[in-house]
Amino acid sequence: MESRVAVIGIIVENLDSVPKLNSLLSEYGESIVGRMGIPYHKKHINIISVVIDADQDVINTLSGKIGNLDGVYAKTAYGNH
Repeated sequence: MESRVAVIGIIVENLDSVPKLNSLLSEYGESIVGRMGIPYHKKHINIISVVIDADQDVINTLSGKIGNLDGVYAKTAYGNH
């Protein structure tokens, strides 16, 4: 299967889930091109964008695992390449 480039947008409302989130991102680290995190103190959330280049199944699996964390929400946008 051919790899695809995607951005996973993540909103973290439960800071207790951050260690599990970081563990997941480390597990998939070889496919991650880059990541940017922004703490939004006014709303007491963290916003993270992760750029990933991997098979669609890998991207979907990671996004699903992230979305299953308590108080963590994820959406994925795919590029055409």
